[in-house]
Amino acid sequence: MNNRQQLKNKVDRQVKRIKKAEQEHRPNLPSIGMLGLVMVLPVIGGVYLGHWLDDMVEGYSTHWTLSLLFAGLVMGIFNVYFLIKD
Repeated sequence: MNNRQQLKNKVDRQVKRIKKAEQEHRPNLPSIGMLGLVMVLPVIGGVYLGHWLDDMVEGYSTHWTLSLLFAGLVMGIFNVYFLIKD
């Protein structure tokens, strides 16, 4: 009889703990892969677009590539910030 009561008490405590955790549920941080994706995609997109624009100009130029690389980096940082903030 004593073992049954101990088991019942243990199960009751676990049920209370689970219910409390469900009430206090906060969304988890996004996975590291998702953070990397929202950071890297704007950078890569900026580099490709900048390289394409630089190829349209005669002569050797990296103006657009570097400018859009920086813009993609800034956009990626903002993406990560807003994703983690929620």
